[in-house]
Amino acid sequence: MVKCVSILGSTGSIGRQSLDILSRLPQIKVAALTAGTSVERMAQQCRTFLPELAVMATQEAARALSNQIQDLPIRVSWGEEGLIEAASLDSADCVITAVVGMVGLKPTLAAIRAGKRIGLANKETLVCAGELVMDEAEKYGAEIVPVDSEHSAIFQCLMGCRDRREVRRLILTCSGGPFFGMSKEQLRSVTKADALKHPNWKMGAKITVDCATLMNKGLEVIEAMRLYRLPLEQVDVVIHRQSIVHSMVEFTDGAVMAQMGTPDMRLPIQLALTYPERIESPVDRLDLLTCGSLTFSAPDMESFPCLSLARQCARKGGTACSAMNGANEEAVAMFLRSEIGFYDIYELVSRAVEAVPFVENPDLEAILEADRLAREVVRLLQLKMKN
Repeated sequence: MVKCVSILGSTGSIGRQSLDILSRLPQIKVAALTAGTSVERMAQQCRTFLPELAVMATQEAARALSNQIQDLPIRVSWGEEGLIEAASLDSADCVITAVVGMVGLKPTLAAIRAGKRIGLANKETLVCAGELVMDEAEKYGAEIVPVDSEHSAIFQCLMGCRDRREVRRLILTCSGGPFFGMSKEQLRSVTKADALKHPNWKMGAKITVDCATLMNKGLEVIEAMRLYRLPLEQVDVVIHRQSIVHSMVEFTDGAVMAQMGTPDMRLPIQLALTYPERIESPVDRLDLLTCGSLTFSAPDMESFPCLSLARQCARKGGTACSAMNGANEEAVAMFLRSEIGFYDIYELVSRAVEAVPFVENPDLEAILEADRLAREVVRLLQLKMKN
């Protein structure tokens, strides 16, 4: 069990659920909290958990926070430098990376180089720079414990695995999102409000839209490849509407091990903090007698082409994944502002991936440049669509 934790993205969905778990584990202290511009919520969190450092995305938000908590012995910082400091504080032995998007990459690398345990909830880190991140983790002896429910499930199924050569494949489960079973024609008329109605999970807006397009599952395929050092051919996806089986591992002898539980992110969050121990949690227990039938089916790659695009980028490697991720972040933000339609997300992302120059063996600078260029391409394409 860890002793002190920094939470990057404490006011978001994963961050708030992490603090809910920590409120029940008084033996674990909070070193730092970081947020975007949610000053009121951050001020409340600071008063409850008394971190030594609080970080906001902008200088303006940091000033507003300072005014609200000036009676507390908490240092306030802002921007990327503040995030990196929060991720590498000497007092923290664990960092929960719950920020959304590429903003999490540099702080995660800083935490790794400081030898922290990483409770990884920022999938973009591994999607865009997975090989670099895993090499750095091995070099600095940093432990990565996934917080995503699917990767936590795989992590748990592999706890007793002596040799990765015993693994035949990883099977990631996917709820299918709010549009499961809909045709391409039906999907052309769906709205932002429709996309944000996930059937099983309560999450932030960006990841909920990614679940609707199945891009989230594509990102998780890439993440699984990097995290568990397996080729694309050994990572599969099945639709499992009930979200009870969180993922599975098939071994070479034909045995399949699954991790099951109610759909509650607090379970993988708590495990990331207490591993290798398991302790009581506030999560509702799974009742096999009342949870109903468990069903599995193949994903519809034609109606949901983002999953297929992600697999293509994973196969290509290099900067393709970084370009795809950056383009997707930009396109989803446009969709959430009602500037583009649902299927425009795929169109913009696929065209951006083609447009961004490919680098086969990128360093961090090339990865960040591919992300920047992809976002720029999406913005230009969207302007052309408007005109």
